[in-house]
Amino acid sequence: MLVRDAMSTMVLTIGPAHTLRQAAALMSARRVGAAVVLDPDAGGLGILTERDILNSVGLGQNPDTERADAHTTTDVVFAAPTWTLEEAAAAMAHGGFRHLIVLDRDEPVGVVSVRDIIRCWAPARQRVPAAAR
Repeated sequence: MLVRDAMSTMVLTIGPAHTLRQAAALMSARRVGAAVVLDPDAGGLGILTERDILNSVGLGQNPDTERADAHTTTDVVFAAPTWTLEEAAAAMAHGGFRHLIVLDRDEPVGVVSVRDIIRCWAPARQRVPAAAR
């Protein structure tokens, strides 16, 4: 199975000046765990995840004044829609992250998460063994 079969095509894009609270509200409303941060001045794409917001709040920072650009990962590993899910999972495991921005012709066309991969690999109605409950 390929990344294009598993990825979410609803890409939430925010700007670097969004506050963490604004980003969290948008992510929550769209039920996504990551936002693509488009910074035309910096010339590239970054990613802001739920973990980035959680870490900031955990440090006591104010989500109403902290800006997305201060918490954005800019050395992003991008996936291609034609990658296999195994390639995406390996990149995530190697890099220690849970989301990949999917690019097609240098444009973000989706985001694939660990949850997306698990959903594809595990049968939807598979019964959970009693020992695992």
